Amino acid sequence: MIGYDRGLVERLLPAVWDVEAAYGIRNPQAPDADMPKGTVDPKTASLLFAHLADIRRGWAAAPLSVGERQALVLRYGADLTDDEAGVLQGVTDRAVRYRRERGVGKIAAHLNGAEYIDGYDDAGAAA
Repeated sequence: MIGYDRGLVERLLPAVWDVEAAYGIRNPQAPDADMPKGTVDPKTASLLFAHLADIRRGWAAAPLSVGERQALVLRYGADLTDDEAGVLQGVTDRAVRYRRERGVGKIAAHLNGAEYIDGYDDAGAAA
């Protein structure tokens, strides 16, 4: 099973709206480009395609509020700042950050098969 934390979800979210965003996502398990190439074990191959499928499923299925969905689209889909997103949503930048944090946490919890709790973090799910 793939474990999802906030950082991974935030790196993957742009790919929900931009299929070419996947080209900019670096596999953290991949060797540096200047390292010699070795044989590849398919069992330990890149998880990128699984991550991309999961993040799209998480976006569609996670129990997000309308405000959380809007905040995520404006940040990760349109690359707007919290101030700009706040103007469009009619709320403060602090409210946008709160919505975004909750949205990312809810998606991570959903993908991990855990119940969302305010401040959800992958470390808390392992306990």
